[in-house]
This record gives sequence, C-alpha cells and structure tokens, in this order.
Amino acid sequence: MFHLRPLPAGEVVTLAGPEGRHAATVRRLRPGEPVDLTDGAGWALECEVVAVRRDEIDCAVRRRVEAAAPGVRLVVAQALVKGDRGERAVEMLTEVGVDEIVPFAAARSVVRWEGERGARARERWVRTAQEAAKQSHRLHWPTVAPLASLAELARRAATATTVAVTLHEQATHGLVGLLRERPGSDDRPGDGGMGEILLVVGPEGGLTDAEVDDLRTAGAAVARLGPTVLRTSTAGVVAASIVLAELGRWDGSG
Repeated sequence: MFHLRPLPAGEVVTLAGPEGRHAATVRRLRPGEPVDLTDGAGWALECEVVAVRRDEIDCAVRRRVEAAAPGVRLVVAQALVKGDRGERAVEMLTEVGVDEIVPFAAARSVVRWEGERGARARERWVRTAQEAAKQSHRLHWPTVAPLASLAELARRAATATTVAVTLHEQATHGLVGLLRERPGSDDRPGDGGMGEILLVVGPEGGLTDAEVDDLRTAGAAVARLGPTVLRTSTAGVVAASIVLAELGRWDGSG
C-alpha cells in the first residue's frame, strides 16, 4: 500500500515523489499489477498499474473504498524508553490498530526528548507509524501526538468522554474485567457517550506510586494484564489487543 494525500478524483492517478520512486524502482511494479493507494484518513483507491517511469507510476482506479472511523478511539500513552524499544512499540501498536500514540516523559524514563534531539526522536516515531500503517494496510493511520507530561495525561483522563486505565503489575483488577464492568459495555462501540479509551504504559522501571496516584485521582482505573510482567514495549500492544477485541474491532467484519 502507498500513501497519497489528497487522493485525486480522476480515473487515472500518478504516484510520484518518494512513494512513486519506491513503487517503480524498489518494488518494481509493472503494468497489470494491482496497487492500493490510501490517504491515511479512511479512503483508499484499488488500482491497476498502467504505466511505469523512472520515478513514478500511473494507476487506473478500479474501485474507491471508504472505511468508517472507529466509534471509540483507542489511545495508548507510551512512556519514553531507551534504545529502539519505543519505535518497536509504535510499530506493533500501529499494526494492531491503535488510533493515537502519545509519548510521555515518566519519572523513571531514562530517555529524555529535549531540543532537536527530541524532535528527531519523535519524527522517528512518526515515520515508524507511517511505515507500519502501510505494511498493515490501514486506511485510518494513527496519530503520533507531541510529547506529553503526566499532568497532561491526568487532565485527559479526567475528561468525561475518556475511559482511562493505567497498567500496573501490582493492580488487583484485571483489564478484561474492568472493560466488561464499565458503563455501556453491553452496547456497541460508540454508544454511551464514550469517545476514547486511554491506556497508560509506564517505562522500564514502571510508574512511581505518585504517578499512579495522580492518574487514579484524575479518574483512571488501575489494572494488570496477567500473571507475568511484560516489557514496556509489549505491554501496550497486549493491552491494546484486549481492548480492540472487546470493542469488536477484531471480529473479522471490518
């Protein structure tokens, strides 16, 4: 799948620039081959390659496809982590279907996004999400938000249309149980006035007691995933998978 925004209205579309170059010289697409284009905002064009040049291809549009936006958005606040684990988390979160990824600086985060270095680090997360969205054929691409503080997450958790859950290995309640006990859990996604589910994932050393308390005071529930302690780069992915299944977005119908 290739990215093109905005998608033109014509019956023949030219894919140029970096995406066209990748299609023509890396993927080596040839006339007659199928190719999909998306704007990342819910629309896609199912096409057939009709001409190939050095750095671009022409595509005949066979069908236009629109994917409905999710009734309930799934947001994962991912604490900054060292090495490439943050990008690995972003890649997997995108693949499973998360709608927004919020990087945040936790008290125990070893890595700090500051100045130009921080801007470059966030840009890597954005590129990782874009590449993963193309690979997984997502029509609604996730947003990578600016770096947030814990106080900003707490304010978001306090919003009336947000159901917030802090993941913590010492919690007494499981995530599945909390989701099934929430108001409106028997309704289809989007009912009951709920706009988003916010999952907060701490860094390697976990969230501090003060951070957990601040989130709890703001209205966030605290939940564990299971009997084992997961790495921060996988905890959010597992939690997101559970939530998406409960929301019916993994039922094979869409």
